[in-house]
Amino acid sequence: MVEGIIYRYRTGIPWRDLPRDEYGPWQTVWKRHARYAEDGTWDRVLQAILADADADGMIDWNVSVDATICRAHQHGTNTTRPEQDTGGSIESQESPRSRV
Repeated sequence: MVEGIIYRYRTGIPWRDLPRDEYGPWQTVWKRHARYAEDGTWDRVLQAILADADADGMIDWNVSVDATICRAHQHGTNTTRPEQDTGGSIESQESPRSRV
């Protein structure tokens, strides 16, 4: 069952395309995966793997974040732009007739 679940996530195939000869009915594999996710089995497995790897010194807990990949739309900020950047006191998407 676990190998079928891993195979499905590794290949990115839909559950129904899981090779039946190797892993059995896809519905059975999916039900087991869903049950493990619901009862917290996968969380406990991950915690055990991380604890073992950390004890063996295999995990580097340093994190580096590069802000150049965190993009926001220009209107998603709380900053204002200088008037010379927008062409005057109106925003660039406003029509000139609405200046009056």
